[in-house]
Amino acid sequence: MDDATWDEIRTAYFVARLGTVSGAAAALGVHHATVIRHVDALEKRLGARLFQRHARGYTPTEAGQELLKVGQATEERFAQMRARIDGRSAAISGDLIVTSVPGLAAMITPALARLMAAHPALVVHLVTDMRVLRLEYGEAHVALRAGPRPDDPDNVVQPLQTLPVGLFAAESYVARHGQPRGEDDLAGHRFVGPDRADARPVFFRWLADRVPREAVVYRSNDLSALEDAVAAGIGLGFLDTYAAARRGGMVEILPPRPEWSTALWLVTHVDLHRTPKIQAALAELKAWIRECDPARQAG
Repeated sequence: MDDATWDEIRTAYFVARLGTVSGAAAALGVHHATVIRHVDALEKRLGARLFQRHARGYTPTEAGQELLKVGQATEERFAQMRARIDGRSAAISGDLIVTSVPGLAAMITPALARLMAAHPALVVHLVTDMRVLRLEYGEAHVALRAGPRPDDPDNVVQPLQTLPVGLFAAESYVARHGQPRGEDDLAGHRFVGPDRADARPVFFRWLADRVPREAVVYRSNDLSALEDAVAAGIGLGFLDTYAAARRGGMVEILPPRPEWSTALWLVTHVDLHRTPKIQAALAELKAWIRECDPARQAG
C-alpha cells in the first residue's frame, strides 16, 4: 500500500472521529479540500461509501464504523508504543480534570484509582455536573458524556460503550408489592422517575406514555438519586445493567430494549488529545470498561 493510501486512511479516520471535514482539516493541519479529496479517493479505492453526507457533517456508514474501529485501535497501540519508547509515561503528573454526569461517577472511579496507582504524581479532580463543561476553556481535560454523539468539531469523540437499560425493582419492593408479570401488569405499582414529565431519555418518555404521573411517587433531576431510590425499594425504576449488577439485590422487571440503551462517549479537546497524560487516562478508562463492566461483557 503506497504512502498516499495511508494518508487517505488517516484523513478518513479523522473525519469519522470528529464528524466534520473542517474538524479533520484543523486536526491534521491541511486544507478542507484535501480532506474531501482523500475521502473521495479512499471510497473509490475501496468501492464502498464510508460516510453519509449531510448539512451538519459526515456520519460514518457501516463501512465507516469499521474504519473508525481500526483507526482507534491503531492509534491506541501507537500511543502505547511511543510511551514505552521514550519513557514519557513516567512524567505523567499534575492535575487531571475528569467530568461526567453524576450517575456515572461510580463506574469510572475504579479506573481512576488504577490510573493513580500507576502514576502516583497525578492529582485527579472528578467533576460531576449535569452542565456540559467546556473543554476548550480548560474546565475539564476528559469528559465522559452520555446520549447522542457530541458534535463539537474541536473535540475528539470516541465511543466508550453502550449501556443496556432495563426496568428494575429492589427485592424489598417486590417482597412488599409483588413482581409485575410484564409490561401489561404495571397498574397499581409505584415508580421512581424524573422531576420533569418531559425528560429527554427515551425510557422516561416511555414511562410517561404508559404510567399515570401520580404513580411516579419519587422524582428527581439527579439520575444517581433515582438509582438510590430504586435500590431503597421506593418503586420501579430504570437502571443500566452495570448499575444493577453493582448494586446487587435488584430484580429485572422488564429486560433492556435497544431503544432504551445509553451511548457513552469519551471526549477530549483536539489540542490535548495526544498528550501522555490524556492518553494514559483514556487507555485506563477503556481498559476498565472492557475488562470489568458486566454490561460490556454481556454484549
